[in-house]
Amino acid sequence: MKHTPTISAEFEDYLKQNDMTLSHFAEYSGVHQRTLSNWITQHRPVSVQQLDRITVAMDLPEGYFYDLYIENYIIDLSPNFRRIEPLLYRCAELDKLDAIRRMVGHIMDNPLYATRLFDVAEALFEQGRHAAALPLYENVAEVEKYQHSERLATCQYRIFSIQVGDDQSRNLKAATLFEPFVERLDEIDQLDALKDLANVYRSLRLWDRLDVTARKMRDKAEIQYTLEHQQKKRKPAELEKRLSRPLFVYITYADLLCASVCEAQGDYQQALQYTYAYVNLDWVKETDEDTLHWIKLFQNWALCNTYVNKLLSGDISVLPDYVEYISVSSNTTKEMVTQLLNIMMAANRFQVDVDEVLKQFEAEIDSITQQQPSADMYTHQVVPEQLTRFKYELAKYYLNKGNYSYGFKNLLDVLSKSLVINKEAFFISCIRLFEQFKQFADFGMCTKYESLVREGRKERLFYY
Repeated sequence: MKHTPTISAEFEDYLKQNDMTLSHFAEYSGVHQRTLSNWITQHRPVSVQQLDRITVAMDLPEGYFYDLYIENYIIDLSPNFRRIEPLLYRCAELDKLDAIRRMVGHIMDNPLYATRLFDVAEALFEQGRHAAALPLYENVAEVEKYQHSERLATCQYRIFSIQVGDDQSRNLKAATLFEPFVERLDEIDQLDALKDLANVYRSLRLWDRLDVTARKMRDKAEIQYTLEHQQKKRKPAELEKRLSRPLFVYITYADLLCASVCEAQGDYQQALQYTYAYVNLDWVKETDEDTLHWIKLFQNWALCNTYVNKLLSGDISVLPDYVEYISVSSNTTKEMVTQLLNIMMAANRFQVDVDEVLKQFEAEIDSITQQQPSADMYTHQVVPEQLTRFKYELAKYYLNKGNYSYGFKNLLDVLSKSLVINKEAFFISCIRLFEQFKQFADFGMCTKYESLVREGRKERLFYY
């Protein structure tokens, strides 16, 4: 049988090696001498806070003894949440995720701990320690998987939010697993859940799913908005519940999403009808600063998207107005990416020369290609996908114009990015475009292309 070392034994060795008395160490560490004595002689566990002081006094790294502490006082003894909870928080602070998983796996044999573990997970999530919160949510969800509970739905929502990242196939899996739990959430929480699902489906270009999700969000938001203005029918606690956006936004954003579905399907006239719907906001009753901010945003987006739908339908006469609109607007990164993408799509679709436009926005293009990831799910999901599409359209434009150096550079960037985000459609489109112009590629470009194709085969992004 393997002998498990103890922290107290290592502590005693430290005292001997440094010729230090217990009282001297107590004075130095700030841990009471009686506490240290009971720990050694009676094997009474010290608290996590006391262990941290002992570790510092022994000149050891933070969390040095945590694995042994888990072994000695959590796994070898009956679970005691008064010891476990502070250790969970400390392990989260120090990114000791394996230690968290060990503790959680051990105590979840007792389903009575699910509630307290869920509370810790929520606190960590609120602190932004999502990686540490994830195993807690997963274990609570596993314990309650047969319960039709709001807490289970919340766990699944948090897991979905944490797991969404660059890998598009993983995002699809996360969204598919979470979607059945939306209806179990609180009616208010459902709105943000549907918004987040919609943004993932939009980034994945799953237009049918996006359309269904957006319409569902609008229906639920309209009900809640009606109740919001019939306060006698709503409980005070529900009125106080916070959303990530003003309530009316979920109605208008649904129209914007439906417009994007129509645009993607080439139905620009219907897209314009949805655009006119979300610019007409006379029905909004609130007049606070946040509401006015969002109304101004939707009016701005409507003006922009009116230009876009006309442009993509073949009305090239609006291009100068659209360019002027972009140049005088205070655009965010996500807006600039989308606007430039629209121009490139129209340029390639209708063989329009936009060299002057690209030169005008050269600095902006250089800036957006260096953008950093964001915590916001829309920015984190939609913008990278839009940026990849923009660079593909840019590559296509320059290759068709004979600017092979710049065209292949952008194309290989998209091919490489497709591997990162696991986007099969991008990867295959890039292969087709490269093969179309391969005779104009130099040896270095061909070598890099073949390397990326081999990596794509390895990752099973495509098959010949």
